[in-house]
Amino acid sequence: MATPPLSRSPLGIPKSRVRQLMAASVGNVVEWYDWYAYTFLAVYFSAQIFPSGAASSLVPLLSSFAVFAVGFFMRPLGGLLVGAFADRYGRKSAMTFTIVLMGAGSLLVGVTPTYEAAGVLAPVILTLARLVQGLSVGGEFAAATTFLVESAPPGRRGLFSSFQYVSTTIGQLLASGLAALLATVLAESDMSSYGWRIPFVVGAVFSLVGLWIRKGADETSAVAEDIRRGETERPRMFEFLRHHPRSAATIVGITVAGTVAYYTWTSFLPTYAQITVGFDKADSLQIGTVSLVFFMVLQPLLGMLSDRVGRRPMLIAFGLGFMVLPVPLLGLLTTSYASLLTVQLVGMVFLGCFTSVSAAVNSELFPTRVRAAGAGFPYSLTVAIFGGTAPLIGTALQEAGNPGLFPWYMSALALVSTLVYVFVLRETKDQPLR
Repeated sequence: MATPPLSRSPLGIPKSRVRQLMAASVGNVVEWYDWYAYTFLAVYFSAQIFPSGAASSLVPLLSSFAVFAVGFFMRPLGGLLVGAFADRYGRKSAMTFTIVLMGAGSLLVGVTPTYEAAGVLAPVILTLARLVQGLSVGGEFAAATTFLVESAPPGRRGLFSSFQYVSTTIGQLLASGLAALLATVLAESDMSSYGWRIPFVVGAVFSLVGLWIRKGADETSAVAEDIRRGETERPRMFEFLRHHPRSAATIVGITVAGTVAYYTWTSFLPTYAQITVGFDKADSLQIGTVSLVFFMVLQPLLGMLSDRVGRRPMLIAFGLGFMVLPVPLLGLLTTSYASLLTVQLVGMVFLGCFTSVSAAVNSELFPTRVRAAGAGFPYSLTVAIFGGTAPLIGTALQEAGNPGLFPWYMSALALVSTLVYVFVLRETKDQPLR
């Protein structure tokens, strides 16, 4: 009897692969919604959780961004521990763990007491919640990106890779959109007193939905299956670093500029506009939402382009763009609605050249046996050092009276990464996964 043809999607992808794509993406949406809600709402809850300094009204905001950065420093630990777990026991089990952890952290943020009610316990609880979320997000990237790339059919790894940031951006959109809606319908006093809590509680509920959806995913790691059957030894914790040090170092160089550009353009730019030129809070959230929609649509288009032209040309375009553009673009910011929208959209075109291929490049540098930990740990470490501190550095430079130094900082890091793209990175588009 002849084998029936595979059922395919309009893009020519077998529907079984599409189900894998959706299982990873929907859970990832929930993870990143919870993570980004903090950034969009920091301007509202910072004064409730942290006491104001006598000399500056920016002290609570600086404190909230410091906690934001602390959460990032749990991401390398998550990338290492959950990545090693994913390599030993499978991507699906790891993704189930991370989404439960994120839901718990989101709920804890939502019920954090105010400083007036609980004193120093309030910032302690908020910090603990952010540490839990940081551990979850670091592990999520390690497990979900390898799951996506391993699920891709031949010649489509760039497309599948791009859905890491499609789903991340949808999570941001939900967080930004709900924050913008609440900021529009609630008075600012209500938003600061209780409105900011609503998105975090909603995020905890979303986590249960994501958990249910992920249960339908199929495992992608053949090595994990061999380990389960006792046919091969488990990879050791730092095996990826001992056997693939060049690949680990390359990921650091690839990521250093991309993570600062990403967290600035997709999260911090509305707040940056508020504190530097006095941009309206509600308008900046609306512009952020519009820009994220544009950014999300770009991802699969650029991912498919990378499957044709390669990963290196895309990364080089990003690097050159962010070497040149941050200083003039951020210098264009005024209180005009059009100025912030233009700055965000232009930057996101070049940023998309990095985000659409990041997961594919990282995963293609390691064999299956250590892929999750190998891609997850150096990436998350770099994000913690440079991405997590971007809002803190930008706000601190404004506080010091030198906001113009922040775009130069981004350009300098872009130069470092561009040198890696040109002289170190090898093209991986046509190489089979090891």
